[in-house]
Amino acid sequence: MEAVFLFALFLLLGILALVNRKRFAVSISASGQYGTEIRQRQAIHQALGIAGPVFIALAVLILAFKSFVTIEPGEVGIQVLFGQTSNEVLESGFHMINPLVNVVRMDIRTQAYTMSAKSNEGQIKGDDAIQVLSRDGLTLTLEVTVQYHLSSSSAPVVYNKIGLDYVEKIVRPEIRSALRDAAVNYNATDLYASKRDDYTNTVRDKLVKSFRDRGIILEGVLLRDILLPEKVRTAIDEKIAAEQESQKMQYVLQRESQEAERKRVEAAGISDAQRIIAGSLTNQYLQYNYITTLKELVNSKNSTFVITPFDSKLTPMLNVNGPAK
Repeated sequence: MEAVFLFALFLLLGILALVNRKRFAVSISASGQYGTEIRQRQAIHQALGIAGPVFIALAVLILAFKSFVTIEPGEVGIQVLFGQTSNEVLESGFHMINPLVNVVRMDIRTQAYTMSAKSNEGQIKGDDAIQVLSRDGLTLTLEVTVQYHLSSSSAPVVYNKIGLDYVEKIVRPEIRSALRDAAVNYNATDLYASKRDDYTNTVRDKLVKSFRDRGIILEGVLLRDILLPEKVRTAIDEKIAAEQESQKMQYVLQRESQEAERKRVEAAGISDAQRIIAGSLTNQYLQYNYITTLKELVNSKNSTFVITPFDSKLTPMLNVNGPAK
């Protein structure tokens, strides 16, 4: 609108300069006088003759400048003419438009709205974490980040019905409402442990619908942290630790049971092997094995003393009296 105002101003100044120049020309020719006054009028006449075209040229340049617009990447342009918003969106790139149109740029990139208890995070400085009430009546403090972007096709409607501050009017209130509405369906212990993903999905489903109706597209919901009262958090930690210890003991018992079974199988195998060996041992086999061992000892290169027991059953060749009766 500033450019339109400057265009109208310079155009008006140019027209006034040309009109006054003509009036000065008429007055100079009609007076027929000479001297200082006439020279001053002639100087003004010449100055107006220069100023008029200059002002008009500036107005034309402004008009030409307003006829072209460049939309940066990640933005769309909304065309507003005398308070009326056009449904035609200007995508990123170079465009030729009506010079009287005012172009409002809106961001369609991915944006993130963070509510955190930390003072240096999020759009609002200080503690901006949201408190919700669980099904079992406990107050929980949530830190969350929601990712979204403005729908390019819905940008004119958003600008016309909501405005450029749609984040404060729509995004923030809808996030807080969805978090509170979903929390009443879950117990505090479930949110802290097993059903955290279920809760996040419930919040996401609520925001998808509410954002879509307002021309905003949801990309993701990140539940950063859940802060419980100290006593409740301690009790939950102890419960989780007890469950983990129970699972560990079950594993130990299962491992010991498997080890006992392995030892029973091994003992049964050894018993079977010994029974088979005992059944196959005979006097002839023992005598043969004994003689073979003695032969290996005699042929050994080491100095070997062989002390043989006097047993008529095992050493019949050493028994001069012959085998026992």
